[in-house]
Amino acid sequence: MQDGEAYTATFDIKNPTLYFMVRNKEDSELFEVVEKHLFTAVIGDIMDKMGFFHQFLPPRIQPLDKRMKVVGRAMPVLEADAYQDLSPNNDNYIMSKPFGLMLEALDDLRAGEVYICTGASPTYALWGELMSARAMQLKARGAVVNGYSRDSQGILELNFPTFSFGRYAQDQAPRGKVIDFRVPIEIGGVHINPGDLVVGDDEGVCIVPRSIEKEVIAKAYEKATAEKTVKKAIENGMSASDAFDKYGIM
Repeated sequence: MQDGEAYTATFDIKNPTLYFMVRNKEDSELFEVVEKHLFTAVIGDIMDKMGFFHQFLPPRIQPLDKRMKVVGRAMPVLEADAYQDLSPNNDNYIMSKPFGLMLEALDDLRAGEVYICTGASPTYALWGELMSARAMQLKARGAVVNGYSRDSQGILELNFPTFSFGRYAQDQAPRGKVIDFRVPIEIGGVHINPGDLVVGDDEGVCIVPRSIEKEVIAKAYEKATAEKTVKKAIENGMSASDAFDKYGIM
């Protein structure tokens, strides 16, 4: 699959598996399918079966509101602890700016992307209300930060999907700077490349490498559909052991 290409869903009623075919340059169909039909647990299960055992970000990263869900393409951002230096003799472009390259990174967000940031110590907020407002104007789909967020009430009023350690007001401006973006990053042992699929809900955030996403999403949909069948069988009196023997799911 080429960058920018996406999938559109077709359903086979006799065999309820979700297939994806490259159709156009929009990811909207893929995002809609994941949001409506899938969740992090089933996607994680499939990646485990495929041998990708370390795709969940640390459990400390949670949505500001448990109803928030994020699905989009990773736009990785690298932050570093660096105290503000605005002295006239400072010729370092990044160090001379209060946020480093944060404003440039924010303005570079594209439709369908998720701002995903790491590298800072957990001593200040990496995301806030005004950043959310700008991201929404650019049609970004959410923010995931390996640290805190602030302006929580404003973000909640905007209903912009934000995943972080939680609420903490201390500002990043004099304490940290974005030093690069659209580069590979790592969070808790999970490697994240630009364009990887980011899926987050109230049970965590997982990263689906772009190279395997077609297979992962198709199999996850198939498993989610089968789980509904198993649930119905158990509700009708089937034992857990019999259900697992018959369907191989629990």
